Amino acid sequence: MTDAAAERPPLPRPFRLDGRVALVTGAARGLGYEMATALSAAGARVVINGRHAGRLAQAAAAITAATGRPVDTAPFDVADFAAGRDAIGAIARAQGRLDILVGNVGARDRRPLKDFTAGEIEALIATDLVGPMLLAREAAEHMAMHRHGRLITVTSIAGQVANRHDPVYTAAKAGLTGLMRALAVDYARAGITSNAIAPGMFATETNAGLVADADFSAFVDIRVPLGRWGRPHEIGAAAVFLASDEASFVNGHVLVVDGGQTVRM
Repeated sequence: MTDAAAERPPLPRPFRLDGRVALVTGAARGLGYEMATALSAAGARVVINGRHAGRLAQAAAAITAATGRPVDTAPFDVADFAAGRDAIGAIARAQGRLDILVGNVGARDRRPLKDFTAGEIEALIATDLVGPMLLAREAAEHMAMHRHGRLITVTSIAGQVANRHDPVYTAAKAGLTGLMRALAVDYARAGITSNAIAPGMFATETNAGLVADADFSAFVDIRVPLGRWGRPHEIGAAAVFLASDEASFVNGHVLVVDGGQTVRM
């Protein structure tokens, strides 16, 4: 037996999250909903966030029906730091811990930079960058108490490659990538890893109009090596992996889930 084999802990059931508590923001629908469902199916006690309590309740009921596990809700706006701080504290008190934060909220406003007012830029940055930054800071404080945590930031391939008339969103997503890497350095010794998921083009409710557009779908066929839109459920396993013990030595990484779009010439 090698020294490395002797040091290996007993093999667990792979990618299980039993006993872990997860908060997924922006999870009433779309990719957030799919990641919350996957985390719940893997055994985590999941709390989903959004701004509308009614939609959250419906989403929680649907996830529970799909996974057989209870799902809690935490309605608040991530741009309201006081509300986010209070929600994080309430979750940690109710569950006894917080292990996983999936920061998925993202607002988008496709316009040339010249068409934005300063206030509109600040509002978008508050939702897409400042709010998630402060929420991660608050979550990390609770994670550090148990010497275990997973900060998972949902960025976008737009944080790596730019499209026309999308400057504020692109800047915010690039900022999230930088934030994730900084947190990977700052919190590592507290047992907390920080990683990101960068989705490509997924056929979510938000993109329904583009999915129905034959010309745009033809562009997807050309631009994405797999020749199709991403199916929303295909994002879930990425979140489970980064949240799991199997990713314990993955820190500061951007996991791109785009069908190969960003590597194509």
